Amino acid sequence: MDNQRGARSRFSYIQIGLMFVVIFFVGFMMGSQTAATVAQSLDTTPPADATTVFEPFWQVYNLIEDQYVDPNNQPVTQAELVDGAISGMINALGDEFSGYMPPDVYQMQNEYLEGEFEGIGATIRTIEDEGGSVEVVSVFPGSPAESAGIIAGDIFVAVNGEEVAGLTQSEIAFKVRGPEGTDVQITMRRDDDLIDFTLTRARIEIPNIEAHVEDGNIGYVRLYQFTADARQQLDEALTEIDANNRDGLILDLRGNPGGLLNSAIDIASAFVDDSTVLIEDFGPDREPLTLETNGTYQGLDVPLVLLVDEGSASASELVAGALQDLGRATIIGETTFGKGTVQTWRELVNGAGVRLTIARWKTPDGHWIHSQGIKPDIEVIVNNGAVANDEGTLDEPDTDLQLDAAIEFLSAQVQAVK
Repeated sequence: MDNQRGARSRFSYIQIGLMFVVIFFVGFMMGSQTAATVAQSLDTTPPADATTVFEPFWQVYNLIEDQYVDPNNQPVTQAELVDGAISGMINALGDEFSGYMPPDVYQMQNEYLEGEFEGIGATIRTIEDEGGSVEVVSVFPGSPAESAGIIAGDIFVAVNGEEVAGLTQSEIAFKVRGPEGTDVQITMRRDDDLIDFTLTRARIEIPNIEAHVEDGNIGYVRLYQFTADARQQLDEALTEIDANNRDGLILDLRGNPGGLLNSAIDIASAFVDDSTVLIEDFGPDREPLTLETNGTYQGLDVPLVLLVDEGSASASELVAGALQDLGRATIIGETTFGKGTVQTWRELVNGAGVRLTIARWKTPDGHWIHSQGIKPDIEVIVNNGAVANDEGTLDEPDTDLQLDAAIEFLSAQVQAVK
């Protein structure tokens, strides 16, 4: 628990900036009850009323099978046609958070949810206003990406000599990933320069929680993702720092892109007892569902601050919104991303997966934060690690200004009681 300031500064560079972010292949998802449902639970029988509707589809499919000739004389497999058809059907929904994952991508994302993967160790996002270019948001300390000199803002141009313009984040990530110890060549654009990197892939262990005691007897816990075991990790961290005997507690959700719905309820339940956590809205044909805490309240009664930023999304916003509405926590930082929908993951019979939006969620007071985010009670805006000074220019801070603001706030609460 020593040298907290150094650890704090180091971890601040792991923050995920703007969405849509992936930790090198997966963004955030908020499963309805579980991360995935087995393929056998999905009906594979065509609906009785779909025969006529799908006649044009089968016409095109049969035409391709019968007559199509690839200009490069490459065969087109049935699996490729099926993947394309499913992708088109999901894309027709016009929902950025629903999507089709081919078998290799689906397997890759499930590996990430297990907490480690083999790759270069970077977070990336798509820049929509630059034609869909994919850039690096941050790199993990000690990762191959950091060692090679890749930095935030670098934009992918080519992987192993193949240009990646037009590819999605997941497609680029799949090309970059590979077995530990193997090399990958990446060309990045940095400002007006093209830079070539050769990196040796490594096994990347994804940190999920950090805990220590800050100056002034204030507990600090940072959660990176709402995994299935996040609540167990939180309980262990709170015990480690003896949280209820501190002058205050900081729960840092900056850069946390979300995770499982049940995990978010578990985390919220640690801080409040017998309260509404969220309301799920399934549309006009179903009644809303109110989800409550699960009875695992930790009895924590110390002042609580939640740190959030633009990268705090989905389940992070659920927890922040609930604790803000219930008056249990003071929110400090920047307005959150604004994702107010719930997705379920389903595995298909071909080993692929579908991520599908199934509901909207609202805070206990009925606020739908989609595309708006949660506004902090105390706003501290940091621009890529820099902060505006009195002259309107940006200064690089020596410390984490948002965390400093949280410590200052809690310290003031202690002094007010004395």
